Amino acid sequence: MAKDKKKPAVKRNAAEPLRLTNKAYLEQLRRLHVEMVKLQEWVKHKGIKICIVFEGRDGAGKGGTIKALTERVSPRVFRVVALPAPTEREKSQMYMQRYMAHMPAAGEVVIFDRSWYNRAGVERVMGFCTDQQVTRFLSLAPLMERMMVDSGVMLFKYWLEVSEEEQTRRLEARIKDGRKIWKLTPMDLKSYSRWYEYSRARDDMFKATDTDHAPWLVANSNDKKRARLNIISDLLSRIPYKNVPREKVILPKRQKSGGYREPNYPLRRIPEKF
Repeated sequence: MAKDKKKPAVKRNAAEPLRLTNKAYLEQLRRLHVEMVKLQEWVKHKGIKICIVFEGRDGAGKGGTIKALTERVSPRVFRVVALPAPTEREKSQMYMQRYMAHMPAAGEVVIFDRSWYNRAGVERVMGFCTDQQVTRFLSLAPLMERMMVDSGVMLFKYWLEVSEEEQTRRLEARIKDGRKIWKLTPMDLKSYSRWYEYSRARDDMFKATDTDHAPWLVANSNDKKRARLNIISDLLSRIPYKNVPREKVILPKRQKSGGYREPNYPLRRIPEKF
């Protein structure tokens, strides 16, 4: 009987790091989550105001990063803002008005899943605003962010950079995955074909709005797991938080039943299929 031929080894670019195993990823994420809880308690204790902006092309991994960042902290402290397309009323307002309404108060962390930078990106590329509006936005955004920082808001702007090939792979995966198909909108498909228009828009945005008081922080997101760990680690490194002392938690004794018995009436219980 002839021996099976060995499959040729898949060649890997020497400059490309090995992908993290799921076990290693979860171990590192758990460690960072502990630190995120410490940060949360410090933010509440000191009344700190934090605003985090996530931007990037479709499929860059913004949603997954935000989920990884927030899954072990309180939604009462960490608020995620993902605004839909503006209403007719909002279109008549000052451009920044609907974003400013979501800015953090003391003891809050607000995370924007896309932000006011829509004007520099999707609105510009898809023709939803004029060139004059884009130019004016790019000149005013640093001033607005200066005002935010001067008012005590700690502002962090993350751009997730994904390659053409990886973006294609991820968007194709969405088409085939019933759990992710909702993420792929007609607008995403139109945007996909305009890679270099988005590149030019991104470059202009960086040039105009990468300032000392609100710099852009760029993360390589071709490897989603590494990107999540790197971004959370970077965020923690930029905020001088401390561990807030807490009293040791001991569960109290439960009260005595006092003769209580479970009622004998039918309940609408769900089928136990699993």
